[in-house]
Amino acid sequence: MKYIYSLVLLCITIEVFAETPLDSLSHQLKEVVVTARKPNEDIIPAQTLSGEELHRLNSNSVADALRYFSGVQVKDYGGVGGIKTVNIRSMGTNHTGVVYDGVELGNAQNGQIDLGQFSLDNIEALSLYNGQKSEILQPAKDFGSAGTIYMRTRTPVFNDGENYHARVSVRTGSFDLLNPSALIELKLSERISTSLSAEWINSSGKYKFRYRRVNPAGELAYDTTAVRQNGDINATRIELNTHGTLNHGSWNFKVYNYNSERGVPGAIVNNVWRRGERIWDTNSFAQGRYTGFFGKFTTLNNIKYAFYRTHYVNNDDKQVKIDNLYKQKEIYFSSANEYEVTNFWSVSASYDFMWNTLDADVYGFVKPDRISHYLSAATALNFNRIKIQASALGTFIQDKIRGQKAPADKHVFSPAIFMNGYPLRNKDFSIRVFYKKSFRMPTFNDLYYADMGNSQLSPERVTQYNLGLLYDHNSTSLISAARISADIYYNKVKDKIVAYPKGQQFRWTMLNLGLVDIRGIDVTGLLTLNPYRDLYLTVRAQYTFQRAIDITNPSDNYYRDQIPYIPRHSGAAVVNAQWKGWGLNYSWIYVGERYNQQENIRYNYTQPWYTSDVSLSKDFKLGRVNLRGLIEINNLLSQDYDVILNYPMPKRNYRFTLTVEI
Repeated sequence: MKYIYSLVLLCITIEVFAETPLDSLSHQLKEVVVTARKPNEDIIPAQTLSGEELHRLNSNSVADALRYFSGVQVKDYGGVGGIKTVNIRSMGTNHTGVVYDGVELGNAQNGQIDLGQFSLDNIEALSLYNGQKSEILQPAKDFGSAGTIYMRTRTPVFNDGENYHARVSVRTGSFDLLNPSALIELKLSERISTSLSAEWINSSGKYKFRYRRVNPAGELAYDTTAVRQNGDINATRIELNTHGTLNHGSWNFKVYNYNSERGVPGAIVNNVWRRGERIWDTNSFAQGRYTGFFGKFTTLNNIKYAFYRTHYVNNDDKQVKIDNLYKQKEIYFSSANEYEVTNFWSVSASYDFMWNTLDADVYGFVKPDRISHYLSAATALNFNRIKIQASALGTFIQDKIRGQKAPADKHVFSPAIFMNGYPLRNKDFSIRVFYKKSFRMPTFNDLYYADMGNSQLSPERVTQYNLGLLYDHNSTSLISAARISADIYYNKVKDKIVAYPKGQQFRWTMLNLGLVDIRGIDVTGLLTLNPYRDLYLTVRAQYTFQRAIDITNPSDNYYRDQIPYIPRHSGAAVVNAQWKGWGLNYSWIYVGERYNQQENIRYNYTQPWYTSDVSLSKDFKLGRVNLRGLIEINNLLSQDYDVILNYPMPKRNYRFTLTVEI
């Protein structure tokens, strides 16, 4: 390639000299500092939504967008402010790592990251990796997740003469929604830029739904239309990012704060509509990240401090009055280092330290502290047509609690190996396979929370096997891009921990299921057509089959039954058309029949559901100002459905967005 570049440069030079006077040829070029290496192709390709494709979806939060990935189950408790958690391949929320700009989000209290708190407004790309990310230069803790979601915020890019960018959006719609947001990016110097993103969301959360229940005898018990109450939210998000480049690397510093007050609508059981529960959340963290390149050696270092405050109140006259305050702190440090031994062989070593503590104004609370050490070693081989990546993670966890005997320290070894091969010359077709073991400790709530915790819980251990095929082709003809992948996987979870709602959304019942056998198939497809000049059509589809059964004890009534809330069949499809600034988007999501308890009997049966969403957008340009108008119709056919039993979802609803960008 260097000979081609030299030839092109020579031709350009000859042409310039032939047509340009000599006295105008003397110019001093600015120095260009390269602070990244060319990334290798993924051994395990990620499912990714980025750029315009991500923002065209009828999605208000990260959780909404994740519905379009295969193998993902999103638990949604309804409304704009309802809690939203994600589960990959039936292994549970706690086995899913969520990484925000390179640093994993933590929640030692319950292990669940509420993805409804993260807006898509400032997200540039959203990726999902099964197993782990296809890089050996990563924090040790990242090697421990069975699957990982990566959220990457927008990094400022300035053209010549630009010193700032600004964007303002206003979104309004059903349920008294008011959602303004703003982003400003500043170029402080040739090497340093900063951005400030802010958002406010306010909604009454009142939406109509149909409440229909049939008793075990098949007789109609209730059938009425009601309005969801106590689902309001008032939340703010503010985020400051500073980016810098160095002669041999780059750095980033982030400060994040999320504040919300919201009602907890709760489950509708036995025709009871009242709810007196409310939650105030304050989530704040500051994190720094440094990447350095020194010849064949690369170092990646992260540091983070987080403070989470949760205030829970239940003023329901028919229930016990509760007013509890929980405070969680986290300190995290990571150092990952990679050395390129040869042009086809690299090795890495990483160490992470994490300290978590939880305090509460609950009588007799044990105030747990947890110190975690993670030590990993990994290697990667790239032989052009075959790529191999192997890693080993050592996890060392120690709990300390007040007034009680703490569980024994945990020392766990977790190996993994990934392989990817290209049997065809053009590399359009690839075969991938991986094996991985992972481990997760029960959370503080699992172990110590009053009226819920179970100090006898065993840690979960997961073994994963995956075999996949990928065809990925790009061209400049009618079919500009075609991609299809299929994965067959088998997961075995030992001592799986499951949480069930106990009437109140903030309260759960914890238990070990023992052994869970998970077998599944994920199929994804993408097709982009350019049938006529400025007309582009994109179709994205995914299908998932999962058989996730309890195989703990043959004497149990639910032996070999599908575990709660895992559908056998699910899928999604997105069709998008773009033409001269106009955009038309149609999205369809399907979730098959499920069971809401361990026994797969008719009484526990939960009906399948599907939704259709459509949106229309138009881009305008007035001088340097870019404008976009967006109209969204969600649940177009006004389907009645529950993602979680007794938590009804909204019927047809609307959103309108106007965005101005300079």
